[in-house]
Amino acid sequence: MDAQGQPRRVVVAGASGLIGRALVQSLRDDGVSVTRLVRRAPASPDEVEWLTGDAPLNPDVLAGADAVVGLNGASIGRFPWTEAYKHELLWSRVTPTQALARAVRDLGDDAPAFLSSSAVGYYGSAPGERLTETAGRGETFLADLCGEWETAAFAAGDRARVVALRTAPVVHREGVLKPLLLLTRAGLSGPIGRGTQAWPWISLDDEVRAIRHLIDADLEGPVNLSGPTRATANDLGFALAVQLNRPYLVRAPIWAMRLVLGSDATEALLTTDAFVAPQALEATGFTFAHETVDEAVTAALAA
Repeated sequence: MDAQGQPRRVVVAGASGLIGRALVQSLRDDGVSVTRLVRRAPASPDEVEWLTGDAPLNPDVLAGADAVVGLNGASIGRFPWTEAYKHELLWSRVTPTQALARAVRDLGDDAPAFLSSSAVGYYGSAPGERLTETAGRGETFLADLCGEWETAAFAAGDRARVVALRTAPVVHREGVLKPLLLLTRAGLSGPIGRGTQAWPWISLDDEVRAIRHLIDADLEGPVNLSGPTRATANDLGFALAVQLNRPYLVRAPIWAMRLVLGSDATEALLTTDAFVAPQALEATGFTFAHETVDEAVTAALAA
């Protein structure tokens, strides 16, 4: 860290995604040097090619960095989740994480902090519960995926500070709002199933702020990156309809969702009932810019 407590250099894998792009821009705006790991020939001096062959990631790429942030993963918003695509969802998360963890471990006492993406899907569905980082793993496909993802990250060893970023769906035009915007603008939005199931959420601004906070914070283990107040599927959908001045009337039956998206995706993304609380994050003094899902939706549409 520099004299102002800012990291001097951060390595980011998965920098081309929604969160990665915003994180890189935020770091650079504050003068932090960023090295991006890319799966193609480098196009600029700040890029390093990796995972395009059989060679492991050279630990020297991470040497001297304050932190490495792993954000790799194929989109969970692509449907249906065929068996082939479920394999891609798993491979695209676990394989890069294993490569990063191996390189971090090889640096020993000089290893940077390793912040590895995971998801609140770890918890599955738990109606009526307040899920903190001590809650157990669920029984869905996505919960099992997150379990393998985090196991790969913690293989970085005991000499590195490892944080599993259990991220909620990001309230953004390119995030959880993308399919909902199309339906709402067409006047076809409404409750999904009951609509009263708790949906975890976080704004993109708070996601990036939280990751940057955790680069500096003396914290390790799983950390929930989710908004601080409980919201239901109806809360999110209605907030979007209000912002767009459209009706919120057309109920989507679960059987239809299963037919279109498949059972695994419907269970993991739409009917899951999980109030995920950011207990560990708030205990470090982090404060949210957007404390309600209404505020997050308003900010996302204004951007």
